[in-house]
Amino acid sequence: MPGSEQRAGRLGVGTIGAGRVGAVLATALAGAGHALTGISAVSEASRERAEAMLPGVPVLQIPEIVERSELVLLAVPGDELPGLVEGLADAGLWQPGQLVLHTNAAHGTDVLAPAMRAGAIPLALHPAMSFTGTSMDLARLHGSWFAVTAPGPVLPIAQALAVEMGGEPFVVAEADRPAYAEAIETAVSFSTAIVDQSAGILSRIGVESPGRVLAPLVRSSVDRALARHIGDAMPPDGMPGEDTIG
Repeated sequence: MPGSEQRAGRLGVGTIGAGRVGAVLATALAGAGHALTGISAVSEASRERAEAMLPGVPVLQIPEIVERSELVLLAVPGDELPGLVEGLADAGLWQPGQLVLHTNAAHGTDVLAPAMRAGAIPLALHPAMSFTGTSMDLARLHGSWFAVTAPGPVLPIAQALAVEMGGEPFVVAEADRPAYAEAIETAVSFSTAIVDQSAGILSRIGVESPGRVLAPLVRSSVDRALARHIGDAMPPDGMPGEDTIG
């Protein structure tokens, strides 16, 4: 495999997980010129998503994806990630010089240690947005912010991949990933709960389409709250909006 200094070039990308995140990020990487070697899809929903988002990309078993790919994108739930990485290491499938990138908010690169011991290059990249798993997400990736964690010598690779997908990278230290994940979860869960509670109250008093009533209020309130925390270096259209959020 080519050395890490060549990684800015085109890569053969294999995706493990055709959930809302995996299918969209694979599509974004293909749009940046990378070749998609395959994607894993177990459930009927994930197969349908892969077919809709990635027509012509073969649905393969996980070992075959790893064997074929220069960059392996792990878009799986956080509780499945350690076992997946360890299992592939036990099977001897990780390759020296291979890029291994996961998208979970809570983990940095330590979770990829079994792949690192085989000579793989670990990258953690989390887009701070909610995914629908449709083509609409591709437009929303542009201007979104990507939390990036990687060893210093290969950090530019992770940053470049974020930029290629349309995002703005920012570095989160390994030790800070749990706090980062807490911040993301807090923003998502509280905003969802507040909207649901308010919409429920309006429904009970007979207001039709409470979401339409609340939308301008909620958006303007969130914009005002975010404005207090946005520096001059962050453009207004770059505000972060499951799988994931990651």
